[in-house]
Amino acid sequence: MSKRVLVIGAGLGALSGAIRLARMGFEVHVYEKNASAGGKLNERQLGGYRFDTGPSLLTMPFVIDELFEFAGAARAKQLAIAPIEPICRYFFSDGATLDASANPVKMRAAIARFSQRDAAAYEKFLQYSERIYQRTAEIFLFSPIHELAKLLTLKNLGTLLHLREIDPLRTMHESVVRFFADERLVQLFDRYATYNGSNPYRAPATLNIIPYVEYVLGSYYIRGGMYRLAEALLELANQVGVQVQYSVPVQKILHDGKRATGLQIEGEQLAADYVLCGQDVVVAHEQLIGGFEGRRKKLARLEPSCSGLVFMWGVRTRHERLAHHNIFFARDYHKEFEQIFEQRVPPDDSTIYVAITSKSDPEHAPAGCENWFVLLNMPYLTSALNWIEVLPKVRALTLEKLRRFGFDLEGAIEQEDVITPEDFYRFYRSNRGSIYGLSSNSRSAAFKRPSNRSRELRGLYFAGGSTHPGGGIPLVMLSGKIAAELIAEASHRS
Repeated sequence: MSKRVLVIGAGLGALSGAIRLARMGFEVHVYEKNASAGGKLNERQLGGYRFDTGPSLLTMPFVIDELFEFAGAARAKQLAIAPIEPICRYFFSDGATLDASANPVKMRAAIARFSQRDAAAYEKFLQYSERIYQRTAEIFLFSPIHELAKLLTLKNLGTLLHLREIDPLRTMHESVVRFFADERLVQLFDRYATYNGSNPYRAPATLNIIPYVEYVLGSYYIRGGMYRLAEALLELANQVGVQVQYSVPVQKILHDGKRATGLQIEGEQLAADYVLCGQDVVVAHEQLIGGFEGRRKKLARLEPSCSGLVFMWGVRTRHERLAHHNIFFARDYHKEFEQIFEQRVPPDDSTIYVAITSKSDPEHAPAGCENWFVLLNMPYLTSALNWIEVLPKVRALTLEKLRRFGFDLEGAIEQEDVITPEDFYRFYRSNRGSIYGLSSNSRSAAFKRPSNRSRELRGLYFAGGSTHPGGGIPLVMLSGKIAAELIAEASHRS
């Protein structure tokens, strides 16, 4: 008889783990509290406008390809993944713009228009970023870092003996300014801390791995919208026999004090050999796992990532000056992060991210119109903030800032929806409304991130952005892979 795995949530991490487990012969059941799969990777339709509500850029598509290959399917038959060019159009407070490109010739020329010195430094910066990737990827991305027996291998010995090469003692900002002198370019490369909801003035310089991933390994878009990935994973899950149920919130992870024994759902107790929890690890210990007060308090002390405020605007005009991805930078970047992480208030001047998928998929908006996904980084939830009061103020500041950049949307917005930090908590039970799980605002953040295997309960495993290796599409999917492999190993031993 095959062993039974019960999975909490149908986000990308949980689905990735469920698919692998079913392919390895486990009986797998998934329970999702919402009416659709995908977690934060979701979509909404407002009149004739379609929006992705979560991740809007894909890196490391080979992670997706490997999952499909493992499941005996061909990704290309279900998902069309295309490079995006330019990767992003940056708008600076002095009126300058820069198109970031994975083409090294184009990128160097774009930087040279700002600074010839920094154009020469760009190649050295990428070499530095690549060195971090080569040293860290196997340990920090593809391996269960908390499993000592797997960490202490000959393959990993080179990294463990050369930790200085991954630049863990400086902050991202401190290392970026070693390469670039132009303040605008420093701001551009500091921005990559926000890819996991962190502060470049506090996060370790090891995160400068991200530019290598984006500019060298490439940046991509999924044709039809990013939610096509969730749909493709659901189809793959169905093909390998995973059973998914929606609108079924899990009430409790059952255990006997030593081992997870199943789930309580709608008052019914369901037995399991293993439990894979795709819910935020901090919230799971607060709401689903009884006992282990010490672990709960320890997790509660970890700093959440930033949250975000999302406006989805159906705009009845077209803007040729905008690309698929656009960034409008704040004047004072340091102050913006200070307000988000230290003061925990909405910034006076937020950096604005605007994704317009109708630039790549015209059918996502009516003719002559555009679908604007507008994201502003915000503090995680605190009792001091009333989002009913905050929302109109931030909206007005956002529209005014866009107007200063030459994009006057007053009277042009015909459809609108909003996602606040409170919504991120309500929809996804993310820790204090955070988007990316835990921040990386300390030198030891990678080691403090919760492991994929419970240390208190045998048979309990975790996947998703709040656990190792972190947030973002490829890392979340890798968390599912790591958790599934750990379950399979435990099953073979029992």
